[in-house]
Amino acid sequence: MPEHARFVGVLVDFASELRIAGLAVGSGDVLTYCAAMTPLDPTDLLDLYWAGRATLVTRRENIPIYDEVFRRFFLAAGDPVTELLMIKALVTAETQSVLQVPATDPDGDARQEEAALGLMASDAETLRHKSFTSCTPEELAALRRIMARIRLTPPRRRTRRTAAARSGRAPDLRRMVRESLRMQGEPAEMLWRRRKARLRPLILILDVSGSMADYSRHLLQFAYSAKRAAARVEVFCFGTRLTRVTRALDHRRPDAALELAAKAVFDWEGGTRIGASLDAFVKDWGRRGLCRGGIVVICSDGLDRGDPAVLATAMERLSRLSHRVVWMNPHKGDNANFRPSTLGMMVAAPHVDLLLSGHDLSSLEELASLLPKMS
Repeated sequence: MPEHARFVGVLVDFASELRIAGLAVGSGDVLTYCAAMTPLDPTDLLDLYWAGRATLVTRRENIPIYDEVFRRFFLAAGDPVTELLMIKALVTAETQSVLQVPATDPDGDARQEEAALGLMASDAETLRHKSFTSCTPEELAALRRIMARIRLTPPRRRTRRTAAARSGRAPDLRRMVRESLRMQGEPAEMLWRRRKARLRPLILILDVSGSMADYSRHLLQFAYSAKRAAARVEVFCFGTRLTRVTRALDHRRPDAALELAAKAVFDWEGGTRIGASLDAFVKDWGRRGLCRGGIVVICSDGLDRGDPAVLATAMERLSRLSHRVVWMNPHKGDNANFRPSTLGMMVAAPHVDLLLSGHDLSSLEELASLLPKMS
């Protein structure tokens, strides 16, 4: 369609401006940007901003440059496409109340520009630090779209197997002998081998009981994003019993995947038996090697109605089987001095390597940034 070609040209011009500003944007990045915008609304600045930031920016220090170029390119006056984008963004801001502009701001142009930016810059930061329980439905929808673009990189571990490398500590004797025979006994150069690295498995165990109803869908959305971004990801849900939902999250459409996962969990928003569920995970999956050397992330508020002794035993065995155990408790919030108050959390705390909150988008992004460092 002519309109689509028109917007493709706009995206290409925007990438050229980024290249002029010093960002390393190649043709493949531009194609990825266009492909990312295909299922999105090309007249929505929120889609344009986050799709471009996810595909065209590869270094954190380049984000301010990207924001400046985006603001200058899409908010400059006189461009008919820009005017269309401004109208769309202003209508979205007014009807959905995604952004509240202070009425005391005397600069009308600044107000229009701020409304057009939507969830960019400081306003995106506001949503990132806003608890899921206090967000409006429109804000939750925006957060889910941002969450779908989180880049997750599980840590790697060195294996006992080796592979040919340009440098290293161990000489590759077999290759050197072959090269010497080919050169009539004269070794040409030193050849080396290096230990291979492979991704550590990531296991997400999500509490979907009634007490976690305000967070369950968002944690499952994060699990879906993690599953799409990394290869070795397993997802389990539990209330009164454990359910594996990894295959349900293989669906390409997020809403369909979450619906299938919710249907697979028999006790969604029911009771809570953390100890029995973790014990079932250790016996049925952990001992088979699923979490051996892996990162286990448990998302729960710690409100356990079962036997504390069962939870303590399960957590002790889980900590021995896995490389790291991370617990995400929404009750922690932004409190740096948080101390567990529920019996379940007090029993599990000695076996937890890292305690995060998981109550907002920033805490999920913190987990994503910490994962590569857990090697």
